[in-house]
Amino acid sequence: MALLARLERWFEVLLEVIVMLLTSSLAIVVLLAVIYRKAGHSLVWYDEVASVMLAWLTYYGAALAALKRAHIGFPGLVEALPTQWRIAAIWFGEVVVIGFFGLMAWVGWVVLMVLEGDYLISLPDVPSTFTQSVIPIGGALFIVAQLISLPRTLDEARRGLRHEIPPELQDT
Repeated sequence: MALLARLERWFEVLLEVIVMLLTSSLAIVVLLAVIYRKAGHSLVWYDEVASVMLAWLTYYGAALAALKRAHIGFPGLVEALPTQWRIAAIWFGEVVVIGFFGLMAWVGWVVLMVLEGDYLISLPDVPSTFTQSVIPIGGALFIVAQLISLPRTLDEARRGLRHEIPPELQDT
């Protein structure tokens, strides 16, 4: 379990660094765009680049949230179930989520094949496949995050830990 915990921590740090870099870069791009616009020299590429960066931030941030099991769910409902049903509900949820993101990654890959040869309008040297690569990559990262955090989630479910109560205050 120590190896899995280290892998989870490494993956968390990697995603946190990527999310921080994307957030900082997006803030810099927006700030530059405002400065240039106020100076009367709008950046022609700003809207397209900022949109792409926001999409990337969303996908990588979603993978980080998945790793921390911070997405919308019904933890109170699942935690109220008897242990056997709780475990079954978690497995059912995992199959649905991984199936969905597997499909998303596959469709994202198909999109990349369709976009081959297309380039951004405002930056004609940047291929659309580069900007849209976040779809299959984001799907794969989400699946990896789910799989890495699954053993911890199952362990917490078996022990009856409740997410709305800090672990140090729970009777285990």
